[in-house]
Amino acid sequence: MRYWQDIETGETFNTPRLTVTKEDILEFAAEFDPQPYHLDTDAASASIFGGLCASGWQVTALMTRLLSETMQENNIATLGAAGVRKLRWKIPVFAGDELSATLEVTGSGPSQNPGMGELECHVVLSNQHSNPVIWTNITLLVQLRENQENTDEAPHGHE
Repeated sequence: MRYWQDIETGETFNTPRLTVTKEDILEFAAEFDPQPYHLDTDAASASIFGGLCASGWQVTALMTRLLSETMQENNIATLGAAGVRKLRWKIPVFAGDELSATLEVTGSGPSQNPGMGELECHVVLSNQHSNPVIWTNITLLVQLRENQENTDEAPHGHE
């Protein structure tokens, strides 16, 4: 397992790809974001998006899934997120788009939560053409190594 002390500023994690289907878009929209451009092909074609597109909230959830799976695959002892700053939806996501994310650790520090440290991260979710569809800055909570106190002193490699 990799703990907060083991993650260095500048470290980057890349997720695998995930393909968004028309069925995914329609199912999510019907339950959570019933806008015409997420539910109806004709209405979507007449919209500013020019076609049926995924809800930004769906795309954000897919990004979260990719990041969570990648942290687990890399044995990072994540305990959730403390916050999201500047979430930006850059371009629409359409059926058939393949999404993948890159997470870069941009900073690190102690957490107010016992047994945890915080990692400041910049995340870019891109489509198959390497066009960013979302970018965001998030704070991840990562477990401290057992018997390690959470102090204001950052370990080697942390800022």
